[in-house]
Amino acid sequence: MYKPLSHLPLAFPLLILAACAGKATPTPSYQAEMFSTGVSPFAHNYDATSQETCEASRRALLSQGYMTTMAQPDTVDATKNFQPTPDSHVVVSFHVVCTPGENASNTSIAYVNAVQDGYTLKKSDTSASVGLSVLGSLSLPIRSNSDSMVKISSETVPAGKFYDRFFGLVGHYLRTVPRSSPIPGDDVTSRPLAPSLILNSPELTPTPIVVQTPVVSVPALPASSPTPAP
Repeated sequence: MYKPLSHLPLAFPLLILAACAGKATPTPSYQAEMFSTGVSPFAHNYDATSQETCEASRRALLSQGYMTTMAQPDTVDATKNFQPTPDSHVVVSFHVVCTPGENASNTSIAYVNAVQDGYTLKKSDTSASVGLSVLGSLSLPIRSNSDSMVKISSETVPAGKFYDRFFGLVGHYLRTVPRSSPIPGDDVTSRPLAPSLILNSPELTPTPIVVQTPVVSVPALPASSPTPAP
């Protein structure tokens, strides 16, 4: 018995909506960037100069097994390798920039950014054939395997406890490592003296040294009595 297809006009829009929902374009990651003017989770203020803050950052990274690749007064770069599984490899790159503070003279701001790169082991098979003229057109296949690390991911470490622990360790080294502080005071100025003042100055006139020869006293001989005449 023939049945009218009255439900088809309603079914087609539902199928089209389902197909569109399955192929929805993902939201780009950069759209989540707010560029807010508030406190940055990737920055920290310190009561030290920018050079002292970068030196403390270098010591903090070295103490945790990072290898510094560039040493500058206001920049520190370091890397550390991880091996989660036998077929995967992770590299964490640390980048620190130290700038002078905004308010006081002996303050600084440390901007930190860490990037995690992931690698995996990729195996590829290669084959080749060798022809033997003695046996005719016989070919012997030769297969070889080559392993290589392929980069599969690269992501900035999100803000959170990872950076908070680093900022705390930098503060520890700023408190424990001896630092030099400038001595407050007026600038010391000097002016040369005239040659005439130098010659006539009693403080600068050399004092002659007189060497006196000690006098040696000789004891007097006793007077001899006269010899009586015979």
